[in-house]
Amino acid sequence: MEADHDVESVDPGVMNINVMQKLDNKEKPSGPGDLLSGSFKAAAGGTILKRYSENEKNCFELLMKDPLAACVPTFHGVTERDGESYIQLDDLLNNFDEPCVMDCKMGVRTYLEEELTKARGKPKLRKDMYRKMIEVDPHAPTEEESAQQGVTKPRYMQWRETISSTSTLGFRIEGIKKGDGTCNMTFKTTKTRDQVHKAFLGFIDGNMIILVIGSSLLFVHDKKSKCNIWLIDFGKTTPLPEGQTLDHRIPWEEGNREDGYLYGFDNLIEILSSIAS
Repeated sequence: MEADHDVESVDPGVMNINVMQKLDNKEKPSGPGDLLSGSFKAAAGGTILKRYSENEKNCFELLMKDPLAACVPTFHGVTERDGESYIQLDDLLNNFDEPCVMDCKMGVRTYLEEELTKARGKPKLRKDMYRKMIEVDPHAPTEEESAQQGVTKPRYMQWRETISSTSTLGFRIEGIKKGDGTCNMTFKTTKTRDQVHKAFLGFIDGNMIILVIGSSLLFVHDKKSKCNIWLIDFGKTTPLPEGQTLDHRIPWEEGNREDGYLYGFDNLIEILSSIAS
């Protein structure tokens, strides 16, 4: 599966890195993802179970036959546990000692166009999204939204992308978990190149052997200077309509399905190169 040919590389999932404080407990799953939601379970042989997704299963089956196979968790098939279906993947943190982990979401948007269309089809004022909006920026709602104390889901989805480096650099930092167990999820408004540069410096913490190998979503290094980078989370990666291709760098306009995936990688590489130099 070539990212610059035939897939829409968008993933809206959010890694809840707070729960990664539990990584030292061997009874807990230690892979990336929203562990609190029950999406992940521990498994034998250095693997984890992730809640089944048809899209993700199909992506992994293709990726295991692709040159990108070395850049993603190894896929060990589909299994059942307690009446639920899971895909079985390598635990990416299994061989690290006190790992430092950073999750980056790539692209200029983290929702599918179909999700936006669906949300517009059934417009509904969401008070929960309004509260999330004013927690970040009390001045973000319009006068009308403030009076109603609610915003529609499409409005919230599009606003959310504008407050971080998703809109400016084509990627955003979701969270960082350091080797001592401390976690930082305060990157919602990390937007400028300088802010991202500072966050990367804090993650690297002097370990200058971390290099960008083509592309990345999950960065890991440990106190022994072991490091690796993987692409993860393909739950909403879908094939494009026949005959359509993406550039992955040109700006997104609704209908063109562009995601800015490679635009994000270009900026990511530039920032890390400046740190290395």
